[in-house]
Amino acid sequence: MKRMTQGCKELCIFLNWPCVPGWHVYGLLQRSDKKYDEAIKCYRNALKWDKDNLQILRDLSLLQIQMRDLEGYRETRYQLLQLRPAQRASWIGYAIAYHLLEDYEMAAKIIEEFRKTQQTSPDKVDYEYSELLLYQNQVLREAGLHKEALEHLSNYEKQICDKLAVEETRGELLLKLERLDEATEVYRRLLERNPENWSYYHGLEKALKPSTVEERYKIFEEAWEKFPKGLVPRRLPLNFLSGDKFRECLDRYLRMNFSKGCPPVFTTLKSLYNDKEKVAIIEELVVGYETSLKSYDGKEEPPTTLLWVQYFLAQHYDMIGQQTLALEYINTAIESTPTLIELFLIKAKIYKHAGNIKEAAQWMDEAQALDTADRFINSKCAKYMLKATMIKEAEEMCSKFTREGASAVENLNEMQCMWFQTECALAYKAMNKFGDALKKCHEIERHFVEITDDQFDFHTYCMRKMTLRSYVDLLKLEDVLRMHPFYYKAAITAIQIYLSLHDNPLTDDSKELQADTANLSDKELKKLRNKQRRAQKKAQLEEEKKNAEKEKQLKNQKKKKEDDDEEIGGPKEELIPDKLVKVENPLEEAIKFLTPLKHLVKDKIDTHLLAFEIYFRKEKYLLMLQSVKRALAIDPDHPWLHQCLVRFFKGVSESKELPEVVRTVLKQEITRLFGDSNAKSFNQAYLTKLTFSLPPAAAKMMVYLDSSMQTKAAELAGALDESLNNRTIQVLECLRSGALGDCKEHAESYRAECHKLYPYTLAFMPPGYEENTKIANGDVSTETEELANEM
Repeated sequence: MKRMTQGCKELCIFLNWPCVPGWHVYGLLQRSDKKYDEAIKCYRNALKWDKDNLQILRDLSLLQIQMRDLEGYRETRYQLLQLRPAQRASWIGYAIAYHLLEDYEMAAKIIEEFRKTQQTSPDKVDYEYSELLLYQNQVLREAGLHKEALEHLSNYEKQICDKLAVEETRGELLLKLERLDEATEVYRRLLERNPENWSYYHGLEKALKPSTVEERYKIFEEAWEKFPKGLVPRRLPLNFLSGDKFRECLDRYLRMNFSKGCPPVFTTLKSLYNDKEKVAIIEELVVGYETSLKSYDGKEEPPTTLLWVQYFLAQHYDMIGQQTLALEYINTAIESTPTLIELFLIKAKIYKHAGNIKEAAQWMDEAQALDTADRFINSKCAKYMLKATMIKEAEEMCSKFTREGASAVENLNEMQCMWFQTECALAYKAMNKFGDALKKCHEIERHFVEITDDQFDFHTYCMRKMTLRSYVDLLKLEDVLRMHPFYYKAAITAIQIYLSLHDNPLTDDSKELQADTANLSDKELKKLRNKQRRAQKKAQLEEEKKNAEKEKQLKNQKKKKEDDDEEIGGPKEELIPDKLVKVENPLEEAIKFLTPLKHLVKDKIDTHLLAFEIYFRKEKYLLMLQSVKRALAIDPDHPWLHQCLVRFFKGVSESKELPEVVRTVLKQEITRLFGDSNAKSFNQAYLTKLTFSLPPAAAKMMVYLDSSMQTKAAELAGALDESLNNRTIQVLECLRSGALGDCKEHAESYRAECHKLYPYTLAFMPPGYEENTKIANGDVSTETEELANEM
């Protein structure tokens, strides 16, 4: 397909076709190669020869909406409307163009003019006409014409099929128009339909406008009297009640859930844990239940009630950081009911929060063994294994639910299973296998490109089927697609790896080998050669085995791959880890991942700090200033930001290549924002503000500015006291890394003290603990732990 496309291009250029078919065909070829900008140019050239060609105008409009050239899309749609005023798509496309350009009133007028042409009986069920009416109402609401939207809803209510959408929209409009009595009636009707919908209660509150807590509470009291089995009217008051009233309502809510045996009850109360007073009441009540149930001999409560109380207490103590107590409760529950999967899930979660992901993965595997047909438990177990860098085991776990005869990894990539690929990337990064990690990051990037390309088919389909509200929502989603956490995690991981590759480029192994062998004796050289031959033979056998598996998979996937290649205009370049890790310019690759984050994830400080790290290495001082200013607006006290600022100030003062105009601008901005551009005095001022021991970033800056401060920085970073809150793995890693000089004694002392406070955390375990555990379990493989976020 690709060869044929190239041949057609060359033919078109050779013939120099100054005609419509030539430019149109060339445009189609460019479109098949995803070169939409070039395809638009071709279509415009074709229209110079035949400006009323319907097919070319339609193709052009599809590319314009795909590329979000909204002004051009409106012009093209206007031409199509003039040429084919009787076609429905001409009117709808023109209206959508104005809607996307936020000219809502014009869009509403166009839809109304089109609606008048539709001959529809009021008694006939017409879903497409119903969707048109709902879309028209949406445009009116977005235009701020709430009164007109309500009238429109009332006039055409009988012809709209989605009755629930009508009621919900009516409630919203009545609230905005301050017609509160009518809004109250609407939301009461909606509650009759679904008493478990949180938004209906919020709408009812806005309509009734209670002035006191008692009046607000009365709304929910009436609701649970009317719906005695409803859980939501009993849960929502807990958000605003306090004291004895909170205790009374919580008591009723918990008793109902524990008696029923409702596992998610803790999840529903999780949002209350920001309030210490409420947490104390929760603990007091549930511990009281456990005490009374243990000594209770009656038959009113089912025997499982005590189990669910212990299950809740395990999650409660895990949430407040008391993992030892949490484990005691969950172990008691497991002893009483060793076949309940939920108990093993919580035990695994407790170990994960305690910092022992290896133990957590083992317990999650235990949970999975109880029900091998449960895909959720299977996926959860695979995720924990990946966090523990047990990649092969995770792949085997996933293979239970992937297509037979195909590699689990390849099948998950085809299915765009991005949670697996994200966790894989983090696991490979923790193991310093940067090539494999980058491969996963690029696979995720390709998924997002494919999702963007997939919308192309919907431009005509949605207008044909009249699913206009969903279509507009799709376009808005695609505009912010790379805000998704999957892309954000992959991009952050890729940027960190590229920064590491820039700082520590990979050396040529063959050159190193020559340098090493030059100093060896004949006997040592012979021994080394034998070792290399054995390793080469072993690698060759493994490679042959892999190739045999790949050939088998290729036979099964050949037809599908050919179909895909035909559709996308040729096979994609294979992602080879060794090639990815030996990229010539890592910083340029990092910027490719950074650019979408700068536009779409502006509210996260890591975006701007990573941008600073890239521009610092490229010595782009104005862009560095932009990055720190944006980060400063989010969190001025962030330790990483302080580290960036110190390096920035020192760079501005010491750089000799800065143009004088740029230096003047930088110093003016620094003085305006910070009042002082001296790196040492700025760092000292930051240190005096600290009420706890030194964060790793500040300690590193002490040494960065003055290498003689290594001992003092290490002492401050490793200081421990009950009133201090620096007990983190990052501090230990900083002490061990050598960034503060040789401070092994400080690091070991710090580790020992932290181990007393966090006995389950692997990072604080005594030296050799992990190796001894592996030998005891019959596992001699070496794997790297990732227990802390980098930077």
